Amino acid sequence: MADTMQFDLVSPERNLMSVAAREVRLPGTEGDLTAMPGHAPAIVNLRPGLVTVIAGDGAQTEFAVTGGFVEINADSVTLLAERGHPRTEMTQEVLNEMLVSAHRRVKQAEEKRETVGEEIVTAAVKLLGDMQALGTHIGLDPNQANFPD
Repeated sequence: MADTMQFDLVSPERNLMSVAAREVRLPGTEGDLTAMPGHAPAIVNLRPGLVTVIAGDGAQTEFAVTGGFVEINADSVTLLAERGHPRTEMTQEVLNEMLVSAHRRVKQAEEKRETVGEEIVTAAVKLLGDMQALGTHIGLDPNQANFPD
């Protein structure tokens, strides 16, 4: 078995990383998981959180993602993020923008509760909570965002 696998992280704005990796830690919607060379094939939905990549040379890089999905194979991991930023680029301003967007989703879901159903409202509220937890985890203040009424 090889000791690395190809890892690619893509967001709508840009290609964030393409590297030979030993390990990729992922925030799955059903729980956190680690993909390593030889992993069984899987497609996993992601929640907002940190993706940690351990390159073949041992260098560790972290990315904040707002969600998306990842395709895992024995020799590769491809992550398509809804939105992604290297952790070093995560500022209070960027977090606030993400939180305002998530709050807007909650408001829209609540306004359409009758037609979209309770499950959609619950998912939107969970997304906002996960975004707030991401901010706290990386040392930013999720309470600074000014939510429009």
